[in-house]
Amino acid sequence: MKKRFYNPAQLFVLSFFLLIVTGTLLLKLPFAINQPLSWIDSLFTSTSAVCVTGLVVVDTATHFTIWGQLIIMLLIQAGGIGILSFAGLFAYFLKGGSSYENQLTIGGFSNTERMSEVFDLLKNTIVITFGIELVGALAIYSSISNDIPASLSSKVFFSLFHSVSAFCNAGFAILPDGLMNTSVVYNYNFQLIIAFIYIFGGLGFPIVLNVLTYIKHLCSLMIGKWAYKKAMYKPWVLNINSKINLITTAVISSLATVILFVNEYDHVFSEHGFIGKIVIAFATATTPRTAGFNSIDFGDLQFSSVMFIIFLMWIGASPNSTGGGIKTSTFSIALLNVLSLARGKDRTEIFGREISKTSIQRAFATMFLSLMTIGLGVFSISFFEPKRPLLEIAFECFSAYSTVGLSLGVTHEFVYGSKVVLILLMFIGRVTMLSILIAFIKKTKYTYYRYAQEELTVY
Repeated sequence: MKKRFYNPAQLFVLSFFLLIVTGTLLLKLPFAINQPLSWIDSLFTSTSAVCVTGLVVVDTATHFTIWGQLIIMLLIQAGGIGILSFAGLFAYFLKGGSSYENQLTIGGFSNTERMSEVFDLLKNTIVITFGIELVGALAIYSSISNDIPASLSSKVFFSLFHSVSAFCNAGFAILPDGLMNTSVVYNYNFQLIIAFIYIFGGLGFPIVLNVLTYIKHLCSLMIGKWAYKKAMYKPWVLNINSKINLITTAVISSLATVILFVNEYDHVFSEHGFIGKIVIAFATATTPRTAGFNSIDFGDLQFSSVMFIIFLMWIGASPNSTGGGIKTSTFSIALLNVLSLARGKDRTEIFGREISKTSIQRAFATMFLSLMTIGLGVFSISFFEPKRPLLEIAFECFSAYSTVGLSLGVTHEFVYGSKVVLILLMFIGRVTMLSILIAFIKKTKYTYYRYAQEELTVY
């Protein structure tokens, strides 16, 4: 590795590939499984765990032993935070510091511009991750302590597994039928706790840190006004990136909850009471944002609801988070750009700031590459299984690429070739096609000249 310089994108892709291979080998060990597991199913499970997707071809609760489930949980944790985060921190602690080259690598991975912030961000990421997962595990344990007949150690592992799986937006559950299991499906406290954990995980570490800084600033203002009758004003504590993603997340989640509540009130949600319908509608509306937990049978949803959930899966979570999809910021930038064009403006502006052209270009490139990759996945599976309904194929492909893990209950029925396609979609969706292109396409040298511009007909 020292003989050749690897750019951050190459290291990012390579680290996930090696982690998937390691997980595949570990899940084949005799002590990890209760029943025989084929190599393709082991590879599929490892990829789904590392890419925090949640699609399964075997039942996690019965097919794997406690050691196999522990391996899956560790793969989820490593894939959720990012193996490079761990590698950077290990280098920092073992060597008592880090080289400038390592900081550049981790900085490129975490989108941090100032080198002084690189390892501070990574350390805060680890602290926040483990902190929220611990609090989440305690909350889960308190909510299920009387519902699941098991030993203390089993309940502790159950709580920790689901907290890690939720925060990393993995969607793995060690209950038969997932969160549809009769022991928890009517436990609305448990359902809400899981939902809030994966919502935090889907916000993104920089946004969570920025929100915590903003809360600290508000507390300082309140204390300052009370103690000194005046407070120091500090502009832009909550940056524009956090504002856009938080507003987009709130609007999409609220709108989706209302739509699904109305659409499925007398259908899939009919077995729940009014409060239960609200809770399950909220869980169903937020889980497509790459969480992948199923409180209902998605195969029983109405066609309009399934199409709407495909759209939610495509958008996904916020950037620099454990979630996938094109990201809420990408969707917001594209929408703002369209509105600017409709108003005849040549700039995209919001909150007194202009969005850079680079951000707009990346947003539309991300959207184009995602649809192209998913389209190729749909075509490939249709080739392997020509008799399978298109809706089932499209749903599984969007779920795999966006690392959601929701299914219409047909993943285990796919043939060998279709499973390979889903594995590739999960991997590409986790590392992103743009990262793969950046990793393996040679960059052009900067030129100090520009060609004359030409207008092309586009509509």
